Amino acid sequence: MILAAESLGLTYQTATGRLEALRGVSFVVSEGEFVAIVGPSGCGKSSLLKLIIGLEKVSAGRLKLEGAEITGPSRHVGAVYQAPVLLPWRTIAQNVMLPADVLKLPRGSSAERARALLEMAGLSEFADRYPHELSGGMQQRAGIVRALVHDPALLMMDEPFAALDAITREQMSVELQRIILASRKTVIFITHSITEATFLADHILVMSPRPGRIVAQFHNPAPRPRTLADLASPELAALAQEIRAALDLGAAPRAAA
Repeated sequence: MILAAESLGLTYQTATGRLEALRGVSFVVSEGEFVAIVGPSGCGKSSLLKLIIGLEKVSAGRLKLEGAEITGPSRHVGAVYQAPVLLPWRTIAQNVMLPADVLKLPRGSSAERARALLEMAGLSEFADRYPHELSGGMQQRAGIVRALVHDPALLMMDEPFAALDAITREQMSVELQRIILASRKTVIFITHSITEATFLADHILVMSPRPGRIVAQFHNPAPRPRTLADLASPELAALAQEIRAALDLGAAPRAAA
């Protein structure tokens, strides 16, 4: 087991009072799993990500990474965000090496790993290019490689394809599946997209509107690797329907209020 959340709660103190972002969130993530978290805007998905990355402290419950309480940022967690946030004055190879530089990891072995990851992501020939010379999808691939270069136990992804057009998002889903299968990483993937969740994930957690709670959990029965055509299969179509129903059910109390 890589990650365990037990009755997790998070409350912010705001200028107008206390804001409860998360309430009673419990789940586990095993090594090698790809877990998608789906929920409406404002449900606390990004707050949960901040807790796991160590940028926020829990208000209630327990959160453990590899058996130890999360008390702050850890080199054992890598993160990919909506924007790749590549430094424009550094080449792609130099951007990928940034975590290794910050963590002062051995230069030789880190550079070798960076080269292997760039090749796996199809970016070897662009290693000496600058971010503005790459497409949005290629920049995001570089961001994924950067998050993997220090070999974290867990990769957190916060709606990494949200800023891309629909066609590029589909292509990136296929690319991400290939990269993750090759790297065998454990992933938590936050998304608004039921399609992305059903295509990519082994398990899907559905969250309610704020305060965010886990209202349903689903296992994805479809074998890997998956193709985009598989989204029309009876298995994935039925799974998408179940996720949508869980989202509607989770939102029902708010709709009735």
